[in-house]
Amino acid sequence: MATLNADFTLPLRAFELELALDVSKTVALVGPSGAGKTSVLRVIAGLAQPSRGGVSLDGESWNGLPPEARRVGFVFQDYALFPHLRVRANVAYGAAGRPVDDVLTRFGIAHLAEAHPRELSGGERQRVALARALARDPAVLLLDEPLAALDAHTKTEVRHELAELLRDLGLPTLLVTHDYEDAAALADEVGVLVEGKLRQFGPPAELVARPRDAFVASFTGANLLRGRAQPGGGGLTTVRLEGGEEVFSVDEAEGEVGVVVYPWEVAVARAHEPDADSALNVVRGEVGSLVEIANRVRVRVGPLTAEVTAASAARLELARGGVAYATFKATGTRLVPL
Repeated sequence: MATLNADFTLPLRAFELELALDVSKTVALVGPSGAGKTSVLRVIAGLAQPSRGGVSLDGESWNGLPPEARRVGFVFQDYALFPHLRVRANVAYGAAGRPVDDVLTRFGIAHLAEAHPRELSGGERQRVALARALARDPAVLLLDEPLAALDAHTKTEVRHELAELLRDLGLPTLLVTHDYEDAAALADEVGVLVEGKLRQFGPPAELVARPRDAFVASFTGANLLRGRAQPGGGGLTTVRLEGGEEVFSVDEAEGEVGVVVYPWEVAVARAHEPDADSALNVVRGEVGSLVEIANRVRVRVGPLTAEVTAASAARLELARGGVAYATFKATGTRLVPL
């Protein structure tokens, strides 16, 4: 399998983008808007020139090559289809000797060959954009926010289709997104990019299990509480939160810390305060919101979000304004530097 190597510096308006990254499978870069994610793709595609370093594929330098000479398939965030061309012509524009009909058939869009982009759904436009990118027979695939333009219903279906496609292609693929859930579903490895620097890089499960700092933890969907840690008894660390509660963790830390716990690690009780011991953390709070997602309910209890089953939420008769108790184990409570 080919390996794309990117090692460069690119001055941007507010900071310098500095990246050293090897891509041999599907890699995602996640981060907030303005972190430099799309600029990474532009450098690889030859649309931006770094001040230091560059890009190579299997040791062959791409430095100085114009975009059209690079074996890159680029799918833009808005898909960038030519509105005046039909689907067949859009795909043919990128074709490098490959039969267009074969590409249309592979992506299940042969029946749309004579349609214009304005006549297509969001998912269909994405398939056309992918078909056009892959018709070039690229060595590397670049995806800029591949699911951002889709509604929630379509997004779930297309995410599954795209994940299968990327596995089948086996190309070095770099995608950028602001949505960690998309990154975790699509990529083998994920990097968190903030102000042009990689905060952490690794498999999605590793970033969740061992976030390096508070930003990575919150970006991967964790609750983040602030407090002051000090060694406790029984191999536990005691953390006094800003609200005055004490919670415990098996992580070692001292001083100001971020307390990290994921919603699926948090249980909710209503009838009375649970019996607390050193292995169980309890935070009392007002129920601020309830959001149903499929058969799960996200419940905000004071400063924490818990994820419970719809059946549990109904049984507890949870309602906004009521009081509830969020509980989570010390073994599921991570401590990170702020």
